[in-house]
Amino acid sequence: MHALDALGNPVRREILAALRGRPLAVHEIADLFPVSRPAISRHVRLLEEAGLVEATRQGRQSVYAVRLQGFASVREFIDDFWDVALERLAVIAKADARTRR
Repeated sequence: MHALDALGNPVRREILAALRGRPLAVHEIADLFPVSRPAISRHVRLLEEAGLVEATRQGRQSVYAVRLQGFASVREFIDDFWDVALERLAVIAKADARTRR
């Protein structure tokens, strides 16, 4: 799953927001949501497949943390839009400078 696809679900975005504070086990994440633990496990698994979170074993449980490198493709996608916007702004600024002369 691509990172942008994973971010398309509001529950997964909220899980990522919760993980910004600190790494959490699935049961800790599930306690924050009115969604079943199996559903949260599926959401976390999709986030992991998309490279947005990573698990580390602590005893018998997996603890999940945000994987910042996973957001590189999202940033590249958004940066492409900024490049276009900046190019358009430059064209407008040049045209405005010509009309002021």
